[in-house]
Amino acid sequence: MAAAPPSDFNGGKVESSEAGSKWLDAHYDPLASIHTFSACLALADLHGDGEYKLVVGDLGPGGQQPRLKVLKGPRVLTESPLSELPAAAVTFLKDHHEPRTPALALASGPCVYVYKNLRPYFKFSLPPLPVNPLEEDLWDQAKEMKLPSVPAFLEVSGQFDVEFRLAAACRNGNVYILRRDSKCPKYCIELSAQPVGLVRVHKVLVVGSNQDSLHGFTHKGKRLWTVQMPAAILTMNLLEQHSRGLQAVMAGLANGEVRIYQDKTLLNVIRTPDAVTSLCFGRFGREDNTLIMTTRGGGLIIKILKRTAVFVEGGGELGPPPAQATKLSVPRKTRLYVDQTLREREAGTAMHRTFQTDLYLLRLRAARAYVQALESSLSPVSATAREPLKLHAVVQGLGPTFKLTLHLQNTSAARPLLGLLVCFLHNEALYALPRAFFKVPLLVPGLSYPLETFVESLSDKGISDVIKVLVLREGQSAPLLSAHINMPVSEGLAAA
Repeated sequence: MAAAPPSDFNGGKVESSEAGSKWLDAHYDPLASIHTFSACLALADLHGDGEYKLVVGDLGPGGQQPRLKVLKGPRVLTESPLSELPAAAVTFLKDHHEPRTPALALASGPCVYVYKNLRPYFKFSLPPLPVNPLEEDLWDQAKEMKLPSVPAFLEVSGQFDVEFRLAAACRNGNVYILRRDSKCPKYCIELSAQPVGLVRVHKVLVVGSNQDSLHGFTHKGKRLWTVQMPAAILTMNLLEQHSRGLQAVMAGLANGEVRIYQDKTLLNVIRTPDAVTSLCFGRFGREDNTLIMTTRGGGLIIKILKRTAVFVEGGGELGPPPAQATKLSVPRKTRLYVDQTLREREAGTAMHRTFQTDLYLLRLRAARAYVQALESSLSPVSATAREPLKLHAVVQGLGPTFKLTLHLQNTSAARPLLGLLVCFLHNEALYALPRAFFKVPLLVPGLSYPLETFVESLSDKGISDVIKVLVLREGQSAPLLSAHINMPVSEGLAAA
């Protein structure tokens, strides 16, 4: 995309080339030579005329020749050199006189410079000189807050005189949360990687890590969600649309994408020609919702959110999923396939009726088999509620003698069972059992009782058969439950 001419910002709007985009492409200059990050961008009405300017703490190419720049639209309005590299820029109101024009605070090297009407007004050196007595109490409270490590990102909410929370992402990989009266951190969030960004969205702290992921935490350090990014996170900032009450987090990625999330829901994806290293959203010029981005190569991108744009869940994934674009390897249509298709068209009704008939027969046979199993107790679990039993059999040994163990369990809640019998039905030409019929002791609910017996294989032909186990009640001919045991081949006789 070619750079827009340095004309007035409001008059240079161009419709985005992406179909259905929520943004208007206002300006793109790949040769703007702006090298900065999100903390050094600020939007403010510096002259009280309703025209918001962009304040940039520019690091300069290669970190050389740092400068303070003020942009009106795409044009540089003023530019002044800095003695040290800038670290952060913020605007604030220092008095109540009309018109209320904000002052600019710029952290550069070991000093904080305060500008008024774009001219140097104050300079605070660190460590500070003796402070104003009116502020001494506030500074005493602030200096008592100590952190275990050097903070890299700060996020503050609340009012200093009433109640406030300070979240500090430090270089030791932890996020510490302090309150107004605390001298040491009240909560600690231990991250598995180094933080690369910290943004507060409503009551959620959103932390970006160098493991290409976003994490959401409460102010007490409880993890709420985690979202994996497709590339490394280069910068983060807050998107706040006052007209719709929307707050979301913006993340610039190394693959040239800017992703907008509300909690873990992806709202929008913006693709840029180069990786974005700084983000700023707010009123610029006379447009309320303007997104300003600077790229790794020093370019400047300005986009305006359409007044009709509404962010919805899943709005970032435009079009069909990627898997839908995969071309399937469809074989060529053979003569057999064509003939079969024609037959199905001509005899479709008859084929459907045949299918329905077979389906009804299958259901009927399944129902008959189920009824037969219930009537003959051909199930390892009893179907009656009076004698709730469960049977499990285990065969051990290589032969010709096997050990057969029956595990019988009373599954009732509180009623013991008494007067049960176990009977074995087998082919007497193949197997011999010393105990083919015995009584079962009292079954306590919930316990599994092992009942052991031995089976001797009589055949030397290497064949096996099924042994049926029946559990009966005294005085009844119908079994309560049964099991069919497939006996293994006797390896002892086969070897002999």
